[in-house]
Amino acid sequence: MLDGAVTFRPLTRADLGLLARWLAEPLVARWWAHRTTPEAVEADFGPCIDGTDPAEVLLALAGGRPFGLVQRYRIADFPEYVAELSAVVDVPPRALSIDYLIGEPDVRGGGAGTAMLRALVADCWTAYPDADAVLVPVAAGNVASWKALEKAGFTRVAEGPLTPDNPVDPPDHVVSLLRRPPGA
Repeated sequence: MLDGAVTFRPLTRADLGLLARWLAEPLVARWWAHRTTPEAVEADFGPCIDGTDPAEVLLALAGGRPFGLVQRYRIADFPEYVAELSAVVDVPPRALSIDYLIGEPDVRGGGAGTAMLRALVADCWTAYPDADAVLVPVAAGNVASWKALEKAGFTRVAEGPLTPDNPVDPPDHVVSLLRRPPGA
């Protein structure tokens, strides 16, 4: 359960140990499939912290307590990703995409993912005033993830094969879209 409103702050190197612990959590590891050694976490997330990778990585907090991680990025900053997604769905030219996890097991369930996604999208409209949509592919088998997107207001717009984050998964994905509302 969440205790308070969801807020975000940039990931720092001081958070990498916490992130490694989260990435080792069985439910997170199932879908993220990241190595969790200090060197691997640094290699994967250090460039975002340094600003040399165009993705932003943020910690999600409730009541001041970190409970999750989100990444957001302009899809256009990754041309190979645009090409892969375009084979499955029309990619809006100024679309963002997001990746997310809830690392603290005691926070999972009860709408925490949906609350985090709603807060993140609201923040995206402010942080990226030219963004016209958020487009999110999710492995079809990760039902909790794509249902949280639906509860947060996203609409499923496509299904198709994409490279899975975890090599044990089939390529089947669902793709969800949320367009910027008028006035946002």
